[in-house]
Amino acid sequence: MSIVTVQLGQCGNQIGHEVFNAICSDIRGTHGLCSKKENESYHDACKERFFSEEESEVPVARAVLVDMEPKVISQTLSIAARSGYWKYDDRSHFCQKQGSGNNWANGYSVHGPRHKEAIMNLVQKEAEKCDRLGGFFTIMSMAGGTGSGLGAFVTQCLRDTFPTSFILNHVIWPYGTGEVIVQNYNSVLTLSHLYQSSDALLVHENDVIHKICAQLMNIKQISFRDVNQVIAHQLGSVFQPTYTAEGGLHYSRNPLGDLMEMLVPHPEFKMLGLRNIPQMPENSLAYSTFSWPGLIKHLRQMLIANAKMEEGIDWQVRPPRLGSSIPSSHSTNKPLHFNTSVANLVILRGKDTHSVDLGSFQDPSLYTSWLNPRDAFNAWKTPRAFNKYEKSASLVSNSQFLLKPLDNVVGKAWNMFASKAYIHQYTKFGIEEEDFLDSFTALEQVISSYSIL
Repeated sequence: MSIVTVQLGQCGNQIGHEVFNAICSDIRGTHGLCSKKENESYHDACKERFFSEEESEVPVARAVLVDMEPKVISQTLSIAARSGYWKYDDRSHFCQKQGSGNNWANGYSVHGPRHKEAIMNLVQKEAEKCDRLGGFFTIMSMAGGTGSGLGAFVTQCLRDTFPTSFILNHVIWPYGTGEVIVQNYNSVLTLSHLYQSSDALLVHENDVIHKICAQLMNIKQISFRDVNQVIAHQLGSVFQPTYTAEGGLHYSRNPLGDLMEMLVPHPEFKMLGLRNIPQMPENSLAYSTFSWPGLIKHLRQMLIANAKMEEGIDWQVRPPRLGSSIPSSHSTNKPLHFNTSVANLVILRGKDTHSVDLGSFQDPSLYTSWLNPRDAFNAWKTPRAFNKYEKSASLVSNSQFLLKPLDNVVGKAWNMFASKAYIHQYTKFGIEEEDFLDSFTALEQVISSYSIL
C-alpha cells in the first residue's frame, strides 16, 4: 500500500525533503548481509510506499507540497531534482505569494477555506496514482501559521474526503525558549484540532533533536538542516519495510494501518513518541560495535525513564512492583518519574535480529492495567541494515512521554488567554474566545487521561 505525504509550511516541506532523501539513500545502499532477492523485495516494498515511477525512471515522491509562500517549495523541488536519484512531481505543489504571518487563525480560517479546492484536487490526483492507498502522512510545525493553521484545516479535509484512510500527523514541537510570541496559542489550537481528525500524532521536540545534534552527532554550529536530517533518519527507521510477523516472508503492505493497530488501542490516546539508537556521526560508525542486549537494555531504560537519547539516562528509575507502596505522583502506586505506556513497538534492523530477546519489554509493570501486555507490545524486524548502521533499534511509544511539555504549553497559553493577550489577532480572522476554551477543554482531557495511566 502507498502512503501520500502532505508537506505543510516551511517546516513540513524541509523535513519532507529530508525524509525522502533518507529513504532514497537507504534503498540505494548495498547490504551484503542480505540476499539479492531480499534486497529486491525491500526495494520494491519501499518504492510502492513512497515513490511512483515515471518514464524518466527517476522515482517520483508520492507527495503534495503546500505553503503560502513560494520560496521554500521552489528550493525543495529544485534540490530534489538535482540529486538525480529522486524528484517531486512538478505539478503536485501549491503556493501563494503571501504567508500566514505566524497566525494560526489566518492559516485555518482564511487560507484553508480559500484554497481548499486547489489543495484537495492535488491530494486527490496523488491518491489516484496509488494502486492501493494506505493513508496520509502529514508533516507540519505546530507553532507557526501556515503549517499549523492550514495543516489543521487540511487534516480535517483529509478526514472528510477519505473517511476510511489512516491519517498520521507528524508534528514538530517548538523550542521551549520560544520562537514566536503566540506559539503556545498556535500549539493548543493545532493539537486540539488534530486530535479530532487524525488517527495519531507522532511528535518530535525541537529541543530534544537539538540536543542529539550537539551531544551525539558532535555538530558545533547546528543548522535547521542538521535538525531535519536527524528527524528524517528516525522517521525512515520506522517507515522503511519490515516483517511484522515472526519469521515473516513478506514485507508489511500496510505500514500506517499496522502502526495504528499496534499503538492506538483507544481514541483517547493518540500521542506517539520516537526514539532511535544508536545515533552518531557517520565517520564514527567504522569504529563502533554494538550488541543487541546492550541496545535493548538502553532502549528500555530510555522508555521507562523518559530519556529522549542515550546520554544522560536516569538508571535509578525502575518499574513499580505491583502492589508496592512507593511514594507516587498520583493516587496509583507509580514511582515518581516513571513513564507508563499504553503500547510500544520496537523495530529492529540488521544482523541476527531473529535471536534478540525482547522479553524485558513485555513486563506488565511497564503498561497501563487495562490492556493485556501481550497486546500492548509488538516487534517488527528485518535482517537488512538501515542507513549504514549494522544494527539499529527504534521504539515508537504511546506513553506519558509528552505529559510535562503538553501541560506546560497549555498552562502558558491559558495564562496569556486569561489576560486577553493577543486574542484580537485571532478574532479578526474568525476564531472566537469560545474556540480557545473548547481547545483548552479538549487538551485538559488528554492530559487527565494520560496522567492516570
